Amino acid sequence: MPQINQLAEIFFSQLFWLLIVFGIIYFVIGRGMVPKIQSTVDARERRIGGDLEAAQKAREAADETEAAWRSRMESARAEALRLTQQAQAESARDTEAKVKAAADTIGGKVEVAEAKIRDAVQAAQAEIHSVAAEATQEMLRRLTGIEVDKNDALAAVKAELNV
Repeated sequence: MPQINQLAEIFFSQLFWLLIVFGIIYFVIGRGMVPKIQSTVDARERRIGGDLEAAQKAREAADETEAAWRSRMESARAEALRLTQQAQAESARDTEAKVKAAADTIGGKVEVAEAKIRDAVQAAQAEIHSVAAEATQEMLRRLTGIEVDKNDALAAVKAELNV
């Protein structure tokens, strides 16, 4: 086989060209392209690191803002509760004053009504006494034929009804 016989003659030339091609590839890719790729990777890592730092700072700022908001909300709730309690107390005082005024008015009306009732009772009693005295006079006159003075009959009726 002639190919095997030529192997020794062409082996070293192929090995030489193989080393030259690999050297060129090493210098072109290793020395030319790898630094560019490495600088791109480094820039990307710096940008990601900066973005992460900015995100952390934004998160801290958001936490501080949230804490301030919660503090304001708590103070607003406390103020609202205080105002509500104050309004309730004022309302209770106003209601109490109105109830007292109404009770005083009603008390006055009750006293007037009681006085009218007392007067009506006294008038009714006087009328009852007068009617009873007249009835007594009339019964005595019809039953016994005795005429009794109106004042005597009224005194007898009063004595009998008040007992």
